[in-house]
Amino acid sequence: MKAGALRHPIEIQKLVKIRDPETGEFGDPEWQVFANTWASVEPLSAKDLIAAQAAQSEATARFVIRYRYGVLSTMRIIHRGEVYSIEGPPLEDDKSGLEYLTLLVSKGVKDG
Repeated sequence: MKAGALRHPIEIQKLVKIRDPETGEFGDPEWQVFANTWASVEPLSAKDLIAAQAAQSEATARFVIRYRYGVLSTMRIIHRGEVYSIEGPPLEDDKSGLEYLTLLVSKGVKDG
């Protein structure tokens, strides 16, 4: 993949529980920034949509980012003010596994 394809700024967020320093109790979970990066954003083709539906996945688009350790399916992506949930584990590239990650996503919020 050429670097020019990674032209969409995205924010990857993770859900964390914040501990109150005075009481030591955990508050309500909240989304915090895990990483800001650049991505290629593509809607899934008809063939990919049919395969995703057969696997009972709600994926509707694909985000491709440079490899980043720690990206999980429990995270979410913010792109152009829209929230996308990551569906399934990130898929590594087929060459070295350390160049790119493909994230299949669905539009909307999930509970983490």
